[in-house]
Amino acid sequence: MNVKHPRPRTTRTAALAAALAAVLLAGTACSSKADGGSTDDAAADGVKSGPGVSEKSIRLGALTDLTGPYATLGKSIVQAQQMWADETNAVGGICGRKVEIVVKDHGYDVQKAVTAYADIAPDVVALPQVIGSPVVAALLDDIERDHMLTFPQAWAASLLGRDSVQVLGTTYDLDMIAAVDFLTRTKKLAKGDTIGHVYFEGDYGANALEGTEWAAEQAGMKVAGQKIKATDTDLTAQVSALGKAGVKAILISAGPAQTASLAGVAAARGLKVPIVSSAPGYAPQLLKTPAAAALEAMVHVVSAAPAVSSDLPGVKKMVASYQKAYPGEPVDSGVLSGYNAAQLTGADLKKACEGGSLARQDVVKAHRSQKNADTGLGTPQNFTYVTAPASRSTYVLKPDAKALGGLVGVEEAHKAPGVDAYLAGRG
Repeated sequence: MNVKHPRPRTTRTAALAAALAAVLLAGTACSSKADGGSTDDAAADGVKSGPGVSEKSIRLGALTDLTGPYATLGKSIVQAQQMWADETNAVGGICGRKVEIVVKDHGYDVQKAVTAYADIAPDVVALPQVIGSPVVAALLDDIERDHMLTFPQAWAASLLGRDSVQVLGTTYDLDMIAAVDFLTRTKKLAKGDTIGHVYFEGDYGANALEGTEWAAEQAGMKVAGQKIKATDTDLTAQVSALGKAGVKAILISAGPAQTASLAGVAAARGLKVPIVSSAPGYAPQLLKTPAAAALEAMVHVVSAAPAVSSDLPGVKKMVASYQKAYPGEPVDSGVLSGYNAAQLTGADLKKACEGGSLARQDVVKAHRSQKNADTGLGTPQNFTYVTAPASRSTYVLKPDAKALGGLVGVEEAHKAPGVDAYLAGRG
């Protein structure tokens, strides 16, 4: 697409992104394969190619976390996407080509991710997996320059506004608006109350906090924020501060280890208030820790995706296939997220093939033409608006040790009151 779109708001990662982009540009500028352009030559079937595409194969990339704070999530996503590739290849592949997925582990380290992108970029057509808001933020300019269709496993609003980057479902701020609405409707919060919010530094936490602060202002409530780092796994000090602030509920936008610490410490200290976590802050493995009882008693999860224990036919089919492909492995939200992104990538590649070109910019164009994309794994999504979330509907889930994936649905996906007004005001 040649249409200019408003650039996303400046974030505190902008300087880092610019510096890293300069380094990456120096490493890839001399490569004619990494600019996303189509070649003049068409394959024997008449389909134009480009980086990552040959007459026999289509190569996709994954920049994942297999050794850092989201290692369990990364493993699930990688396996789910490989399962999709195996299924796709078993029925002839895409555009008569076999699908290959090249996996690079960055361990949630931005510099490692930048290096991995430089290594992988010349040889793949799209990225159905990139874990981490700070990682994607650092790569935004390069992804856009390369016309590399990218599905981040990150949901910060700062990632909107780029043709080649597709945030799936809602953004963190919309989920927190839904969280405050849920707590208010269920009489756990009232006008004049104080809401605690524990959040990671960076775009993930900052964007989630935006939603909380907006919703709190609309409801006549206050927010007591506690910013933490990904390395902070003992939240005793934060629980103490929130207790002194008299919070009636706590939102958390961090990782699973932080959610477990928050719930466990709060319960032990008598601060038995409802806790609502962003989707990346929960993993079923937490229900095998000492914090399990507190998690089941106090925590809910807001997510753009349903629980893997959902009765949706598409989800049940995917779960059955995954359990057959990876017996004994946990089935968590990463499985659903990864499989969904892979299916959407496949649909885009098929549409691009029908148009006669698998060049990167044509794959992006095919993607952006999809107005009602529905994989059967959640709500339909609209990819035609580059600066807006693909969906505005959020599920409310709850930890349950007896359920597949450790979560059950509490409320079906719905748009919280005020979401449209919030987005309109944000511009």
